[in-house]
Amino acid sequence: MAERAWPGERLVAGAQRGDAESIAALVSGSHPHVRRFAHALCASPQDAEDAAQEALIVLYRKIGTLRASGALASWMFRIVRNECLRRARTVLQPREVPDGAVPSAEDDVLRRLEAERGAAAIAALPADQRRVLIMRDVQGIPGRMAAEALGLSVAAMKSRLHRARAAVHEALEGGHER
Repeated sequence: MAERAWPGERLVAGAQRGDAESIAALVSGSHPHVRRFAHALCASPQDAEDAAQEALIVLYRKIGTLRASGALASWMFRIVRNECLRRARTVLQPREVPDGAVPSAEDDVLRRLEAERGAAAIAALPADQRRVLIMRDVQGIPGRMAAEALGLSVAAMKSRLHRARAAVHEALEGGHER
């Protein structure tokens, strides 16, 4: 099955002018590409679907802000990537402050930076490693269930999980001078 091309510059230009038919065709024509980006970048299929929908909403609402009609694919990729990272950050951010203390502004900024680094390290993983890491370490799905959901043996799931954890650890440790 041949992959359809991104909508052409003429359609993008029509959408930028506010032509309703062009906007509808642009969103429809971009949908398969946006979904593919999201499934490659997000941690879970549900996050991918949500990120794709959010990206298409942004496309619909803000097509007029796109500077170059030929830059649609890279613009949509950035929107999807940012949405996937935002979703990963919300999962990674701690929910409460230890001992009920009020965090300082500096502590809050440092926590957010660490969450962003963690989300970026996870997003950079190959899709097979990212999925198993999210299922096991973020969602807390038991090993056997995660393996079954991914169509893997428990040993293969553990191997991917180990590689994913090692890659994230390396990415996070590589950013610190000790």
